[in-house]
Amino acid sequence: MKNDVFRYAECPMHRTMAIMGSRWKPVIIYALRSRKARFGQLHASIGTISKKVLTSSLKELEADGILTREEFKELPPRVEYNLTDKGRSLVPIIVDLAKWDNKHYEQKIAEKEEIESVG
Repeated sequence: MKNDVFRYAECPMHRTMAIMGSRWKPVIIYALRSRKARFGQLHASIGTISKKVLTSSLKELEADGILTREEFKELPPRVEYNLTDKGRSLVPIIVDLAKWDNKHYEQKIAEKEEIESVG
C-alpha cells in the first residue's frame, strides 16, 4: 500500500469535480432541468452570473457532453441550450443538493431567530 501512488485520473471524485467543480455549473444545470433556454433567458434566470463566466461555463459543459448548443440560422441569430441525457442524469443529484441546502438553511434561520429572541 505504501508503494501505491494516488492517481487523480483514476479517482471518480476528481473526475466529477473537474466537470462540476465550479460555482456556476450546477446552477446552470438546475436552470436547464426542465426546459431549453437561450443565453439571455439563462442569464436572467441565474441573475448574478457575469456574461463572460456564463459563456465559458456553457462552453465547458458542452465540451463535457452535459449540454448541447443549437444554433438557428435566423435573423437575429438564435441559440438554445439543452441538457443531454448525461446532463439530465445529474438533475436528481443537484435537486437533492438543493433540498439538503433548504433543510440546513431553515435550521440555521431557526437557530438564529431563537438566539435573537433570547438576547
